[in-house]
Amino acid sequence: MGVSVVELEEVMTILELHRQGLSISAIAARLSMDRKTVRKYIRNGVQAPRYGPRAPRPCVVDPFVHYVTERVREFPDLSVERLLREIRAMGYTGGRTALGDLIREVRPPRQRGFEVRFETPAGHQAQVDFAHFNVEFGDAPGQRRSIWLFSIVLGHSRYLWGRFVEHQDLQTVLRCHTEAFEHLGGAPREILYDRMKAAVLGEVEKHIVYNAKLVAFAQHYGFAPRACKAYRAKTKGKVERPYRYIRQDFFLARRFQNLADLNRQLREWLDTVANVRVHGTTHRVVAQHFGEERPALQALPAGTFNGVIRLERRVSHEGLVSVGGNYYSVPDRTRKRVLDVHSLAHEIRIYEDGELLAVHPVLEGRRRTSLLPGHRRANQRKQPARHPVPSVTASVARRPLSFYDQVARRLAEAGRTA
Repeated sequence: MGVSVVELEEVMTILELHRQGLSISAIAARLSMDRKTVRKYIRNGVQAPRYGPRAPRPCVVDPFVHYVTERVREFPDLSVERLLREIRAMGYTGGRTALGDLIREVRPPRQRGFEVRFETPAGHQAQVDFAHFNVEFGDAPGQRRSIWLFSIVLGHSRYLWGRFVEHQDLQTVLRCHTEAFEHLGGAPREILYDRMKAAVLGEVEKHIVYNAKLVAFAQHYGFAPRACKAYRAKTKGKVERPYRYIRQDFFLARRFQNLADLNRQLREWLDTVANVRVHGTTHRVVAQHFGEERPALQALPAGTFNGVIRLERRVSHEGLVSVGGNYYSVPDRTRKRVLDVHSLAHEIRIYEDGELLAVHPVLEGRRRTSLLPGHRRANQRKQPARHPVPSVTASVARRPLSFYDQVARRLAEAGRTA
């Protein structure tokens, strides 16, 4: 049987009549209620309703709590956007907020300082720097290698281009600049550097001393190099922040077979994620914003930069010269043991007494060898002609046994007369 519910107004009426001196029977008769009910409310008075603990409502992110927790514990710097893409591929249908709340429970927020933001007109400035990464390639399991990410960010649109390399030398810096300009379809009017060694040699009487080759390169492409103020890296925050973004959203929790595979995956990520997102500061789609900035970039010169670093290198017993940790072949006809080497952004030229002996493309990495066709032909000595070897199974004429008896007697007679 169901139990009748007494409204709060009726309870208050019961209590008021009881205060006036009416008996329980009189109150029950007046209100047409059971005396037991009247007695209960007089005894208990007005009490706040009691509620049991409410069962937690299911959340759309609940099925992914274990996965997200393990990922954040293993890679604390993974971005919310990266994890959002991963669990959406696993069937997550919720939004960023629920996932962000979960991540904040697992990963406490960081302390952040105040920053001064610098905005630049279209085509005016880009910012460049290197960031260090450690990686273990699938081609060499168990070996951690140091590599560097060269990155350039256009200050106006925040368009991002990058490439992983194994050197920070000047030729690598110039080569990365050239490839970035070709990708962008132009060059900015100013590039800001964080005093990287290949760009900035030092400071004399508060004046920045730039590498002469970089200055010549900048003149070729029409931009002005500019160094960050010492200990003021925040003046180039547009690059500092993308490096963290690349590390958290791209690099962590991925596998790479080798350097080429790493750069292939980076290009794909730049094209499908980084440069098609809505930027948090500009609130614009980066690629669309870059489309508006591109006409403001300076046109590229007709010819490539041919700045040369002149070196002297000794020829090894294998007919190789070492440049930048890699080895380049010379022809076997080379007479001198010390040669002149011209190191350019994209090629290595080797000279003997002013005569050009070889031109090699610059090798990436270390301990690799470039052996040009024809450099070893003169060293391949002619082998003597091979003559057919008589078969050990030459045919034997069949003779009667009497023939062998006669041979045996003659040999015996020859032995007695000897």
